[in-house]
Amino acid sequence: MNWKSEWKPLAVIVAVFLATFYLPVGVPRFDNAVHEALQLARWYAQEHVLLCLIPAFFIAGAIGVFVSQNSVLKYLGPQANKACAYGVASCSGSILAVCSCTILPLFAGIYRMGAGIGPATAFLYSGPAINILAIVLTAQVLGPELGIARAVGAIFFAVVIGLIMHVLYRREEADKAAKMAELPVEEPKRNLTQTGLYFMSMIGILVFANWGAPGESTGIWHAVYSNKWLLTSLFAIGLAVILPTWYGLPWSRMAMVALPTAALALLFPQEPTIAFVVGFVGLSVMISTREDELGQWFSSSWIFAKQILPLLFIGVLIAGLLLGRPGAEGLIPSAWVSAAVGGNSLGANFFAAFAGAFMYFATLTEVPILQGLLGSGMGQGPALALLLAGPALSLPNMLVIRSIMGTKKTVVFVTLVVIMATISGMIFGHFWG
Repeated sequence: MNWKSEWKPLAVIVAVFLATFYLPVGVPRFDNAVHEALQLARWYAQEHVLLCLIPAFFIAGAIGVFVSQNSVLKYLGPQANKACAYGVASCSGSILAVCSCTILPLFAGIYRMGAGIGPATAFLYSGPAINILAIVLTAQVLGPELGIARAVGAIFFAVVIGLIMHVLYRREEADKAAKMAELPVEEPKRNLTQTGLYFMSMIGILVFANWGAPGESTGIWHAVYSNKWLLTSLFAIGLAVILPTWYGLPWSRMAMVALPTAALALLFPQEPTIAFVVGFVGLSVMISTREDELGQWFSSSWIFAKQILPLLFIGVLIAGLLLGRPGAEGLIPSAWVSAAVGGNSLGANFFAAFAGAFMYFATLTEVPILQGLLGSGMGQGPALALLLAGPALSLPNMLVIRSIMGTKKTVVFVTLVVIMATISGMIFGHFWG
């Protein structure tokens, strides 16, 4: 027996055995935490996997197949114009309106295509942080000062975090740029308009299928929410026309997907998810066995799904076990959180940023959660710190980021977000607390 190589498996076996042996089954808080973890995982599967992640995987796969590497390098690469790269990356969230998990496949797509670490992490932060509807809802429910501070802080954060990441890894970025410069120039098979409309149709499906309910029952946001599935259908029709016209999918095969989807949408108008799922499953069946670009599109999307989905579910289970769902408790009592974020001290702001970074916030849910915490005595500074750290990060999000760009870069990225959120909270609390 060579104990130098065998002690690690033995240690794992012993640790798992002891954890199972002393599992506190029957203790009310532990049993409730397990219940909350499973409830959160079920909710996540019902609300986010079908409507958020599946479209995001298809978009990420399309980036890898239909967007030329030269285009990514030109606008987001290590040697790209900084104003253009960070301007596009830091404002992307105003268009996407996604949560911290949905942004991951899109981030992985552009990062693996050669985007610089700076623009890529700016995009990673801004995607969930700069959500126009969430910022408007924040201003309406929590006050205009917090709404404005959230918008300004999120854009500023995205740029600064991206620039710091670029500076910290500038040597690695230089090597990456040198390797990319040796690649042959690829001529795009389609013009910019065709590619742009193709991606616009998929982004439209992603955005409007997940459009959250606004705080008011009138106005433009409510009108969009009331017609979200009609708008989603229009973008889906656009995709159904684009694929046969420019991407080589036979019209007969497209009809075999589109007709059943449309029929189900008309037969079950109160259950639009049925038609949504049938549409994506049908499209997957039609393109998965092809050996052309469309087959590569599905393969690329499937690779992202295999890598990301298991980590997300593990992270959601752990987050639910520790923190529970909004309005419920996990192993960590919510009273501890409320007590730790009162006032405007360094500790209160840091705890709000740190706790927010590990919690999972679906789009718009951070606003009612903060409303309850503010009512329980949370300070204005910690509220902003949580708003700037929470929506952009989560434990599931961190696990996936680590698998994409490594442990060290992930730790640096998370640390930058927490530190900057803490400082911003203290400044805001000093002047407006």
